[in-house]
Amino acid sequence: MRLKTLLHRAAIRGEAALDRIRPRTAPRAPVLDTYRGYGVPGGLVLRARVLASLRRTTPDPGQSRWQNLKEMAALFLTREVAGVRVVARESGASGTSDEEGYVTIRVDGTFAPGWHQVALEIEGVADSRAAARAMVPSGQARLGIVSDIDDTMMQTGAYSLARNLWTTFTGSARTRRIFPDAIVLMDHLANHGRNPVYYVSSSPWNLHSFLEQVFDRAGLVAGPMFLRDLGIAEDQFVTRGHGNHKGRAIDTILAANPGLDFVLIGDTGQKDAQIYLEAAHRHAGRIRAVILREPGPGPDDASRAAISSLRRLGIVVADGADFTEVAGVLERGGLRL
Repeated sequence: MRLKTLLHRAAIRGEAALDRIRPRTAPRAPVLDTYRGYGVPGGLVLRARVLASLRRTTPDPGQSRWQNLKEMAALFLTREVAGVRVVARESGASGTSDEEGYVTIRVDGTFAPGWHQVALEIEGVADSRAAARAMVPSGQARLGIVSDIDDTMMQTGAYSLARNLWTTFTGSARTRRIFPDAIVLMDHLANHGRNPVYYVSSSPWNLHSFLEQVFDRAGLVAGPMFLRDLGIAEDQFVTRGHGNHKGRAIDTILAANPGLDFVLIGDTGQKDAQIYLEAAHRHAGRIRAVILREPGPGPDDASRAAISSLRRLGIVVADGADFTEVAGVLERGGLRL
């Protein structure tokens, strides 16, 4: 921890020194990178980021790993633009980008179930208009689903840092693999669109468009994503922690759906069992089931203890190397989809 503190302080000082030597000037024509938003009682929450330019990958099946690596690395070389007002012109709702370029806008109103598309634009910047999408759950929904991504939906090797980095930076939208049993399970849980699906991941927002491509190509049920900011601030060194991020995202999603109980899906490689147990204590009675894939070496002692605690709370737990038996476990546990 001492080394991390020293590195954190050095990084803050280094970033400040760079800003003094090479101060950032606002680009003439900043652009919007929009993310999937979500419905809340009485409105929509739209999310975007103001950048100097957009970077995208090219899903070419014949592309080399070296080219994939260069394109993936470029996704992280963003130049954020702070202090910019972004407007949803039709409603007049607006927000201002923070120091990392992120902006969140709430649009009040009554919206039908399904996906809605709202035009956002940067105030005073011609041709900056971009479509932001947001999902409103069906009034017939019986459950909500929150799922992790890495090693839960998508084969990554996140339990091993070296394997995770290699897979992330040398793959493409065509080569990254969604587990076939995950596609089947999510179709089953979503029940033909009746039940809303949300994805929570430690992956950075820089990968949002890339993950959309991977999910769409695989036919995975679409849903709003809650990804993580990578940056340096007084209270943050690269990230604020996997558990804190995932726990906050779960709280946000449950607050957006006050009338729904939830199923949480994850894996035992990144402490999801412990994170979900804490969520179950915070939201007593609203976590109906927990589904855990067991990648790599399988669950450690802490994960096994958390799984036992979840079961003692009366929560249905389905855990195993794959998801092939999950539907049966949920049915025997009395879950109605």
